Amino acid sequence: MTIPRSREHRVLVVGAGVSGLTSALCLARAGFEVEVVADRFAPDVVSVVAGALWEWPPAVCGHHRDQASLARSKDWCMVSYEIFDDLARDRQTGVFMRTSNFYFRHRLEERPRELRKMWELASRVRGFVRDIGLAYLNGVDSSAGIRDAYAHLAPMIDTDRYMAWLRRQVEDAGVRIHRRRIEGRLSEQEARLQQEFGVAAIVNCAGLGAIGLHGASMYALRGALVHVRNDGRRMPRVDEAHCVSPDERAGDPNFIFIVPRGRDVLALGGLAEIDEHDLEVGLHDYPPIRDMYERCVAFLPALREAELVSEDPVRVGLRPFRRANVCLEREPGTRIIHNYAHGGAGFTFSWGCAHEVTERVRDMRTELWSPVLGRREPVIAGSLHPASSLAVRQPG
Repeated sequence: MTIPRSREHRVLVVGAGVSGLTSALCLARAGFEVEVVADRFAPDVVSVVAGALWEWPPAVCGHHRDQASLARSKDWCMVSYEIFDDLARDRQTGVFMRTSNFYFRHRLEERPRELRKMWELASRVRGFVRDIGLAYLNGVDSSAGIRDAYAHLAPMIDTDRYMAWLRRQVEDAGVRIHRRRIEGRLSEQEARLQQEFGVAAIVNCAGLGAIGLHGASMYALRGALVHVRNDGRRMPRVDEAHCVSPDERAGDPNFIFIVPRGRDVLALGGLAEIDEHDLEVGLHDYPPIRDMYERCVAFLPALREAELVSEDPVRVGLRPFRRANVCLEREPGTRIIHNYAHGGAGFTFSWGCAHEVTERVRDMRTELWSPVLGRREPVIAGSLHPASSLAVRQPG
C-alpha cells in the first residue's frame, strides 16, 4: 500500500543546471518528492559550457580564496570524486577518469599555499605523482619554463552527454520538471510557492539568478573554451589534461586549460573576465579568446595541427561567483536552503553539495510549521513517516 506523503516530504528545487539537477536527484533518492522549476535547461545552461575537470580547490581560475569556505569545499569535492569515479564505469554517463597534469613555472617550495594544496590532495586522489619530467614526457614546449609538476587521476566530464544523462536520472526518479521563471526574493513568496507546489522546503540552485532570488552579492566571471577535434587524425590524440595556474606574483593573470572532452573533442582555455556578460564573442572577433587559443598551442605544440570542431567552435559562459565563496546555507526564519556561487567548480562540488542539501532538508523535517501560531515547532525526528528511509544513496 502506498502511504500518502505529507508536505514535509516534498521539496521544490529552483534551477536545472548541474547543481539543481544533482540536488533534485539526491533528494529524490533519499525519499523526498521533488519538483524542479527552471526557465532554462541543457543545452542552454552554463553547466554545458563548463570545463568540467575535477579539481582540488581552489581551481585554476583561482577566485575561491576564503579559507573557511575552502575547507567545506574540500569535503564536497571528495564526495564528488568518489561518485564520479563510480560513474566513469558506465559509458552512458559521459564521465571519464583520466590523468590530469598541473605544471608550475616555479618550485612549489617557493609557494607555500600551492605546496600545501599539493600535499592535501596527494593522499586523497588516485595515481598521484610529482615529477618535473612530466613536462618533457607530455610534449610541453621547452620555452614554457616549467620547473615543477604533478599529476593524478581526475574525473573529466563530457557535459553534453552528462547533463542529458542526469536529466534522465532525475525524471526516472519521479521528479516533476516545470519550465518557468521565478522572480523576486524567495523569502517574500515562500508561503505562496509552498502552497502552489505543495512543498515544505525550497532549494535555490539558480546560479547567477540568486542575485534576485536571495539578494546575493555576486559577480559573473566570463569563461570561454575553444573545441578542437581530438580523433587522432590531424594531430596525436590528447588523452590527458594539462593545466597551468596564473602566476600572480609574476603579474601573469593568464592560465592554461587543455582538457579532453568525451572521446573525440579537446577543450582549450582558459579565460576569466570579471563582470563581462556578452556571450557573443568568438575566436576570430575577440582578441582575448584568440590569445587564449594561441597560448595553449604554444604550450603544447602538438596542437598546431588541431582542427576546429566547426565554424563556431567557441563556448562562452558566465561562472557565478561571490566574494564569500559558495553559499550553501539555510536562510534564517525560512525553510529555504541556498546552494549557489560554485564559480568554476560546479561539477567538482555538485555531488558533495547535493548531499549536504539533502541532509539539511532532512533536518528540517523535524520541524513543523504552525500557521496558526506563526512559528516552527519541533517534532520528534522521524515521526512523520517512520517507515520512510531517507538515507542518501549514491548512484549505482
